[in-house]
Amino acid sequence: MIRNGGKLGLREEIILILRLSVPAILAQLSSIIMQYIDAAMVGRLGANASAAIGLVSSTTWLFGGLTSAAAVGFYVCVAHRIGANDEEGARQIVRGGLVSAFLFSLILMAAGVILCGPLPALMGGAAEIRGDAGAYFLVYALSIPVRALLHTSQGMIQSSGNVRLPSILNVIMCALDVLFNAMFIPRLGVLGAALGTALAYVVIAAVMLYVLLFKSPALSLAGRSDKAFSPREFLAKEMPMSLKIAIPVAIDNIIMGFAYVAFTRIVSPFGTVAVAANSFAITAESLCYMPGYGIGVAATTIIGQCVGARRREEAKRLGWLATILGMLIMGVSGAFMWVFAPQMIGILTPEEDIRRLGAMVLRIEAFAEPLYGASIVAAGVFRGAGETLLSSVLNLVSVWAVRIPLAYYLGSLYGLKGAWLAMCAELSFRGMLFLVRLLLWERKRKTCQREPSPVARGWRIDPWKKL
Repeated sequence: MIRNGGKLGLREEIILILRLSVPAILAQLSSIIMQYIDAAMVGRLGANASAAIGLVSSTTWLFGGLTSAAAVGFYVCVAHRIGANDEEGARQIVRGGLVSAFLFSLILMAAGVILCGPLPALMGGAAEIRGDAGAYFLVYALSIPVRALLHTSQGMIQSSGNVRLPSILNVIMCALDVLFNAMFIPRLGVLGAALGTALAYVVIAAVMLYVLLFKSPALSLAGRSDKAFSPREFLAKEMPMSLKIAIPVAIDNIIMGFAYVAFTRIVSPFGTVAVAANSFAITAESLCYMPGYGIGVAATTIIGQCVGARRREEAKRLGWLATILGMLIMGVSGAFMWVFAPQMIGILTPEEDIRRLGAMVLRIEAFAEPLYGASIVAAGVFRGAGETLLSSVLNLVSVWAVRIPLAYYLGSLYGLKGAWLAMCAELSFRGMLFLVRLLLWERKRKTCQREPSPVARGWRIDPWKKL
């Protein structure tokens, strides 16, 4: 209906968001459950093993954010082409986008391999955990190309309107991760956790690429009579728009990635127990905010197709509905997190000191979840519209002007509790910034859609007739 100009009522808009959001939420939850299982399995090995993974986790987020940014630039362009009923143009982006994302991921892989040796010491890790931390990050770095192809192909399939199949494959990946970890962790410890996760990614990336290239009704390349792919034409026409979207997202992810690194660096002097509790609390909290990311994925798909179909008013309404829905769901998940914080941490570790500290900081964070949901979903709305630069600026201001200075100050006074108080304040502030931006975006759209004046339309005005 969006592509063909059909009118959507409020009920239909809500159903559309829910239909796309539920599979995306399940996919995001399965991804976090996979991390949860990894952490729980490694947690049984002791505090040092948990701290080793926690030490480099912020750096893996940084590299993961860069691969995701490359994928976003291409799959948002695919959504715009699908919305404009230009399926052949979308397939040209599939061809060039997969190759470009893979080449970029090779550069990231090389950088990660070089960094894996000195990284644990740079992060301030204790000597007894540096070896495991470096080995874990090395396996992660070697798997970056596979992760890049998975994110890019998954995003392209979702942009075509098929959110369900990628979600099912993500759930299967979670099950494979459990299986492979059960095989490798008892023998190899922390290294086994990295290998198990990487192998699960390899299997699902192969399946996802097969679906995209051979089975997708709109995007499959097999048996098509499209015009020959021209790398020069792709670089001249498609790459600039992809980069316009991807570069601000990449900058945003770098900003956030270095912020996580800085936050971990602030926490690491608090001791091994604090580092492990911080890592486990972040993993546990992820279960609560992943629904917001799922709705954000759905919002990117919907808004991207609305923009491609030139349905600006529809994009505005659906953007607000998705953001409100995200706030409501994350408000409920925040309440859940506050009530069950001890149990959520208890699953991850048998260490009582880590449990107590992790549960305390989780309950602090619960109060920020509704506004955090607003920032997550609104960012997905603007990503679908291809407007990513200002979102990056807002994240930069929020994280580096609020979270890091406040965490440094409060952490020096209250330890890990103070650092998480700073995080809670920053997430709430960021949510308010994005709500204001969404309101201003709506006004901008209204201003742009006003009827031009008679003079602007070229009409001749007779002043005597007016008198």
